[in-house]
Amino acid sequence: MKSDHRLVSVGSLMLLATVILAGCSENDRPLDTPVRFEGGIFGSFYQVTVADPLTQGEANTLEEGFLAELESVDQAMSTYRDDAELIAFNEAPLNEWQPLSNELIEVLAISRSVSEASHGAFDITIGSLVNLWSFGPEARPENIPSEAELNERLATIGYDAVEVDVERMQARRTRDVFADLSGVAKGHGADRVAAYLDQQGIENYLVNLGGDIVARGHRDTEEQSPWRIGIEVPEDGQQTAQHILPLSEISVATSGDYRNYFEVDGERFSHTIDPRTGWPVKHQLASVSVFHPSNAWADAWATAILVVGNEEGLEMALDNNLSVLILTREDEHWRSLASPAFVDDFGEELMDELGIHAWEAPDANR
Repeated sequence: MKSDHRLVSVGSLMLLATVILAGCSENDRPLDTPVRFEGGIFGSFYQVTVADPLTQGEANTLEEGFLAELESVDQAMSTYRDDAELIAFNEAPLNEWQPLSNELIEVLAISRSVSEASHGAFDITIGSLVNLWSFGPEARPENIPSEAELNERLATIGYDAVEVDVERMQARRTRDVFADLSGVAKGHGADRVAAYLDQQGIENYLVNLGGDIVARGHRDTEEQSPWRIGIEVPEDGQQTAQHILPLSEISVATSGDYRNYFEVDGERFSHTIDPRTGWPVKHQLASVSVFHPSNAWADAWATAILVVGNEEGLEMALDNNLSVLILTREDEHWRSLASPAFVDDFGEELMDELGIHAWEAPDANR
């Protein structure tokens, strides 16, 4: 009996050892580079491409880690989940300071800074106006909103209604506004994923979070070739790159008015609302790409510049030393214009090669 029991035990141990070795073998298996992770997040998508050598086990750990970062962002800033920190902040009593997480304070502070620098062109309290123009959860109006309706909603919004105390890590609403961070949270999410990859010692990667992009290192570590990203032609119903740009050690966020709009009596109304007037923007500027070390900042600035249009947008780019590429409508064609900082970042040779023009200030004496 003892002999039979021993044989059963040894057999079980051998089976267990085989399973463990098989698991170790799979985790240790080197993957072909680059390794791409992709899926859905924030009602959009994520793509993370890593050019560093990885085993299957390392890849699994990385994906678990950056998805946890994105879950943290969603829990803090979502407007679609009841347990979100931002929802609790929006429901808190007026004029009472609320202690908030580091990341929510950071994003609120970025939003406030860009709002002030853009003179209100970027405004996280604009939700009630967006709803009035049908781009939120309210039904699309059959007619254009009246001046009375617009003025009523304009009176309730304003970035100054959200005060942020960075030192004490707290914020408060001084009027009954709803803070919506959708114009900056995705960029912050891309930054968080990038920071996580940096912490893990990954040196060569491209993060694409619904079009918000962060690049580090190279896409081919042997040839030292840069990552390349496409700037889309602002056309309906298609995705065609107008320019292919090399990208490394920087992020880019793009805002455009060409994907979401409606028409009334043949007149087109963009989903981009000017918080200062309450009306959809009407100008030739169709697409804005901002290149910045932080994608959250790039995200907010791209929205602000899209709101104000070419001339005022250039003033903002100059005043804040922003690297900006814009596409404007000119009859049936598109014209690509770049700020001085963009020219410095990418070089005049690439500008000539891609047919990008220097974006000149209207005041020649500036």
